[in-house]
Amino acid sequence: QVQLVESGGGLVQPGGSLRLSCAASGSIFSINRLGWYRQPPGKQREVVARITSGGSTNYADSVKGRFTISRDNAKNTVYLQMNSLKPEDTAVYYCTLGDYDDFWGQGTQVTVSS
Repeated sequence: QVQLVESGGGLVQPGGSLRLSCAASGSIFSINRLGWYRQPPGKQREVVARITSGGSTNYADSVKGRFTISRDNAKNTVYLQMNSLKPEDTAVYYCTLGDYDDFWGQGTQVTVSS
């Protein structure tokens, strides 16, 4: 059974930075697509960024140029570096694993507020 555990969330001021991490158990990490989603309060969940097993990335328009997704297959970990944070980035952030987002983490809260 695959487990994903996010960390790194918290409270940050507008313009600040955070780095989210997601550690995965299991041996299928390196052959799967990984992703980050978020769910703002009162809104639907949305995709933030994805990275393929080959390292190709794509991002939601709202975070392009500010967020960077990366992966370390040796550590079974995916990261989301978030810079120039805005209040509208406030959400619960989830990592996913699998070409069809087969597995999800429990989420980590990110709050951007002064």
